Amino acid sequence: MRSNFLKSKLHRIKLTDVHIDYEGSCAIDETILNASDICEYEMLHIYNLANGNRFTTYAIKAEKDSGIVSFNGAAAFQGKVNDLIIICTYTQLEASEIKSHKPKLVHFKKNENTIDFIKSTIPLQKAKIVNYNV
Repeated sequence: MRSNFLKSKLHRIKLTDVHIDYEGSCAIDETILNASDICEYEMLHIYNLANGNRFTTYAIKAEKDSGIVSFNGAAAFQGKVNDLIIICTYTQLEASEIKSHKPKLVHFKKNENTIDFIKSTIPLQKAKIVNYNV
């Protein structure tokens, strides 16, 4: 049996362009595609932190080292320039592959589409103690 797992994540990357009349759906700087192990024409799941929109599309290459992340065609209606977004890809794994799987989690410098660091784990989310007697 195969199950779906996170493969790549571009965490809080900035939308730089929207083009309703451009062919292709989401253009991403080629350097970022390579660093995140996202292939041209691969399915993308996009989550817009500015408006809550969530949609699927596919990746196309943008100019290397340009920082471009562009929503094109119908996707152009899903965000505005400077929106912070999360872009994810997923993969199917066999049970025997799960323990050794390491996703590429790419983080960016604040207000830049420049890679800050890449990691493969997300910290454990801990419960917060809430004092309602304040």
